[in-house]
Amino acid sequence: MTTSDPRISTGNSGLDAILGGGLTPSRLYLLEGAPGSGKTTLGLQFLMEGVARGERCLYITLSETQEELSAVVASHDWTLDGIDIFELSAAEEVLGDGRGQTIIHPWEIELSATVDLIIKFVDQTQPSRLVFDSLSELRLLSQDPLRYRRQVLALKQYFAGKNITVILVDDLTGEHGERDAHLHSISHGVITLSRTTLDFGAARRSLEVQKMRGVQFAAGFHDVVIEKGGLQVYPRLIAADFHTPFVGEPVSSGIVELDALLGGGPLRGTSAVLTGPAGSGKSSIAFAYALEACRRGENATVYEFDERIGTLLARSRTLGLDPDSAINSGRLRVVQINPAEVSPGQFAWMVRKEVEKRGVKVLMLDSLNGYLASMPQEKQLVLQLHELLAYLNQQGVLTLLVNNQHGLVGTMNTGTLNISYVADVLFLFRFFEADGRLRKALSVLKNRSGAHEDTIRELKFDTQGIRLGEPLVEFSGVLTGTPKYVGSRGPLMESRENGQL
Repeated sequence: MTTSDPRISTGNSGLDAILGGGLTPSRLYLLEGAPGSGKTTLGLQFLMEGVARGERCLYITLSETQEELSAVVASHDWTLDGIDIFELSAAEEVLGDGRGQTIIHPWEIELSATVDLIIKFVDQTQPSRLVFDSLSELRLLSQDPLRYRRQVLALKQYFAGKNITVILVDDLTGEHGERDAHLHSISHGVITLSRTTLDFGAARRSLEVQKMRGVQFAAGFHDVVIEKGGLQVYPRLIAADFHTPFVGEPVSSGIVELDALLGGGPLRGTSAVLTGPAGSGKSSIAFAYALEACRRGENATVYEFDERIGTLLARSRTLGLDPDSAINSGRLRVVQINPAEVSPGQFAWMVRKEVEKRGVKVLMLDSLNGYLASMPQEKQLVLQLHELLAYLNQQGVLTLLVNNQHGLVGTMNTGTLNISYVADVLFLFRFFEADGRLRKALSVLKNRSGAHEDTIRELKFDTQGIRLGEPLVEFSGVLTGTPKYVGSRGPLMESRENGQL
């Protein structure tokens, strides 16, 4: 086949995206993976796509019965209608009366006779798509590695003369789940599914395209989730593939004094980290940016890893903000993330849908600590987050990242996730002591896209909204984490009517 030949869909949109359109037809592919990684589900999706396109499809199973397949199909609300099934038990009945004499009866079936029956069934049905599940049983029937390899090669030569797209399923079993190099060499393409059991939470599944001749594909690991409706593949995010022209104008928070700190606000296409101890006002400030975007007629999305949605909305109402109108209008979406279930690739895909489907302009992640805690055993988590931020920046989205520093007073640190170096804007929140009272302060540590005010201002929340006071110039101990105000009372703010929060 030349590169101009049309591709055929695998029946899985995520895998098609990884492959740049799908599979080259009339080729033999290897689908390998550990038990429970989703091989059968992906194979059935491939065949159902063929049925939907009016193609003849065949599923050859040497281990599962049609009843077992039907149970898998029913769990996804699918149907086997239109798919021809060849099962080993049917071959046993044809081969003689030995069936049922021993619990290891597949060993007693003559290999050549079984393969002849399969070939005869293929000749009768003449399918366009075929899934052979699995080679593990064929390996057992062969009883000899050399004989097994010769048989697999013979099957490839047989299929090469037919107009059939074949997927051979192979189980990676044993202590190390070793791959069969011989199968890799004779296959046109190799797709590997993996399953990892975590210390806590759902198992993580991933997909990797090992090779695909004549096709440019997205290399690396891609997160996979099995849910009702099939195998969901989330292609690894590559920020360089996405860029949308936009104007890097300031984004307002609706708080005049806060916007003045940055000459109007952080620019579109930048990321801002709001860092400080718990309870210092980080989430409320970030949420103010999201609500102001909705008031401008833009869409915003908030991802809550830590706090409950109800708590966030209730607190914003006590500040005189109106989250309900934004939610009812569809401008604002607040999404609760289940920490034990989400994977980095799945979360990145959720963000992409918000940006590309809803046109989100402001996105808030609360918090970085929750993001890290929900994926404790993931590899290169900071790099994956960096790629996500690069994608959002290229889409002109203002990204607000809440970062809870460890500790309330005294020297603080960011813990195991230090993402401040990738932030374009860094807000620092602190508690400080003045006249025997605990107060809050806000300052801007950096702004890559322009100038910023380097003062420390008091931050106050009450039922009439959010306020920033005059610069507090007479501080001591700011960098120790326990700043103390030793100046006059003049610049300090007091509670307004209706009381302090």
